[in-house]
Amino acid sequence: MKLKIGNFYVKDIIFGETTKFEQGILQINKEEALRVVYEDENITDADLIIAKPGDKVRIVPVKEAIEPRYRVEGGPVFPGVTGELMQTGNGTTYALKNSSVLVVGKKWGGFQDGLIDMSGEGAKYTLFSELLNICLVADTNEDFEKNEQQKKNKALRWAGMRLSEYLGKTVANLEPEDIEVYELNSLTKRTEKENMLPNVAFVMQPQSQMEEMGYNDLVYGWDANHMLPTFMHPNEILDGAVISGSFMPCSSKWSTYDFQNYPMIKRLYEEHGKTINFVGVIMSNLNVALEQKERAALFVAQIAKSLGVDAAVVAEEGYGNPDADFIACIVALENAGIKTVGVTNECTGRDGASQPLVTLDQKADAIVSCGNVSELIILPPMETVIGDLESLARDGLSGGWGNDEILGSSVREDGSIIMENNAMFCGDRVSGWSTKTMVEF
Repeated sequence: MKLKIGNFYVKDIIFGETTKFEQGILQINKEEALRVVYEDENITDADLIIAKPGDKVRIVPVKEAIEPRYRVEGGPVFPGVTGELMQTGNGTTYALKNSSVLVVGKKWGGFQDGLIDMSGEGAKYTLFSELLNICLVADTNEDFEKNEQQKKNKALRWAGMRLSEYLGKTVANLEPEDIEVYELNSLTKRTEKENMLPNVAFVMQPQSQMEEMGYNDLVYGWDANHMLPTFMHPNEILDGAVISGSFMPCSSKWSTYDFQNYPMIKRLYEEHGKTINFVGVIMSNLNVALEQKERAALFVAQIAKSLGVDAAVVAEEGYGNPDADFIACIVALENAGIKTVGVTNECTGRDGASQPLVTLDQKADAIVSCGNVSELIILPPMETVIGDLESLARDGLSGGWGNDEILGSSVREDGSIIMENNAMFCGDRVSGWSTKTMVEF
């Protein structure tokens, strides 16, 4: 499979009479763009607001992030979600780099929603403070919300994906500034040099622990809760086959933007043919019952052995209960003679003194930490809030609280906040962006 990603670098975003991309400027006709959002009748209120790096802006509750893209050969950017099913990972896709569509709630924050600061102390915690963001601030009707909370989240996230496709069309007839090429030959047709190198697989554990449809990551539109581990080409992940739906506390989430640009996959590609033979991706999932966790681990190990894998990297989306899947998978791979490295965040408590993972094993002796979800963060007030700041304290946003005998409310009278790292949108960057782990020299 051969994937070409043609990059267009966005230098600024403005509103104007027409939606177009010209000389690095993305101009958006707001009225036309909102018509794309309102295609879902359950969305009753929506607006678009632009947030740029350095702005004294706080965005909360953030539900999702998507990179605007366009599929050159035709078809949806997210098959099985925004259009018919089709294979991803082949052909050419155009991407509007340095930008994202952020889906933001107007008044309701859920456990899986998070916060982004575009400047100040909070900006260092999340990649999205570095991007030009088109914030879709939207809401659904109250009756729909009361009875269908997960469907509300789906309605807003799907609107964000439709909007990202709409924006991606602005570059349909343009020439990209540069092109990234991702190509792996089939396993039986690798070069002699590649076959002499250690075979390395990447094991992904996207969030899939909710039995209710709509709160799990989707693979080609299929709820990951209903799948067994399977082998995927890395190009599929980079090209829209997987979207975020995670209900996990927000710092642990993988947004759709993360899947589209997954740094660990790109790094393994960089090493392919040099230090490793990158076999591909074993897509697993995260489960609730112990037997399900053990079954998934056995499947992963069997697939890896059948592929002749010598070493693996395992990454989990989430913490707590998912740690059992994470460690079980590492142990199963190690038992199969496969050297394995894990990548995760940890939950060591606000004082850092608790056990970092719910379950541990001596065979899991190579784990990269991306930060402590419980670490307390104090952030100054911002001039502007996009969304609803009170959701941090009112609605059980992960990492926030309404009242604490010692710390008071997460939201203080002057607009400053105290919260756990949990509430930072994709803040632990387990996908490979992390600034809270080791540095290469």
